[in-house]
Amino acid sequence: MGAGGAVTGRDEEGVRVGLVLDECFEAHDTGPGHPERPERLRSIRAALERSGLLARCRRVEPEPASDELLDLVHDPAYVAQAEAACAAGVRFLDSMDTAVCLASARVARLAAGSVVALARAVARGELSRGFAAVRPPGHHAERDRAMGFCLFNNVAIGARYVQRSEGASRVLVVDWDVHHGNGTQHMFEEDPSVLYVSVHQFPLYPGTGSSGERGRGPGLGTTVNRPLPPGAGDAEFLGALEEALLPAAERFRPDFVMISAGFDAHVADPLAGLRVTTGGFQAATSLVRQVADRHAQGRLVSVLEGGYDLAALAASVEAHVAELLA
Repeated sequence: MGAGGAVTGRDEEGVRVGLVLDECFEAHDTGPGHPERPERLRSIRAALERSGLLARCRRVEPEPASDELLDLVHDPAYVAQAEAACAAGVRFLDSMDTAVCLASARVARLAAGSVVALARAVARGELSRGFAAVRPPGHHAERDRAMGFCLFNNVAIGARYVQRSEGASRVLVVDWDVHHGNGTQHMFEEDPSVLYVSVHQFPLYPGTGSSGERGRGPGLGTTVNRPLPPGAGDAEFLGALEEALLPAAERFRPDFVMISAGFDAHVADPLAGLRVTTGGFQAATSLVRQVADRHAQGRLVSVLEGGYDLAALAASVEAHVAELLA
């Protein structure tokens, strides 16, 4: 499923952190005033260059996802529909929310395929862990529907890939985006081989993610939601993450860990009402990294989701990558 992606950059002693960060993802043009804009990646690149962290990571070259990879979690008819809509010049895929351009389906394939390339390198021991700064984001995308700025569900595709092709039987997905990852939850809520843990603001778009949503059928208990009220800060955020994650991971014992790393719970972010600081995100990264070290031989792949204040996003990603390099 996909050819081997190139990993470039100098070897570091100890931890080898892969990074997907490429100008190709800026071709997804959402139009004037849209919060999910190409400048997000430019701000991240500038921060990582200034801090010297960019040079310490090993670059993973983008590669497009094949139909076979997308079909792991998406209805093939939906993939064809999304691509046809972009090719026809449609501007929105879901009620004036998920803006697209002619290049968007191609870029979304690159985002999903690059997450797979990074996950493959980590699963095979070529890298210790990694971060994929890709767009469009993915965790709202359902099996047959675009939602919330998302076309294809990058994390879900990566999780299924390592299960099907890299021998990871149990995958943990930690989602700390301020918006609940409805798409990821729905794809895996009946599957006991994927543990989905989410800490998010509630009520808020998309309206899912109550604490009573715990999975269905054989997957009952492998969905864990910890909703937070507006105004919650670092103490509440980190407390909820620790309470939700640690006992569930101890029972589940994942072989591979993925993060839907949204940074829109930041106090400066304009789209929601949580008050997490940059230091809070660094502490959250440390917590998940320790879970991966304990249960999954350190195998951890983090994927960018939200985060819309450029300065806060850049600072938070810088702290996140610094912690991955720790």
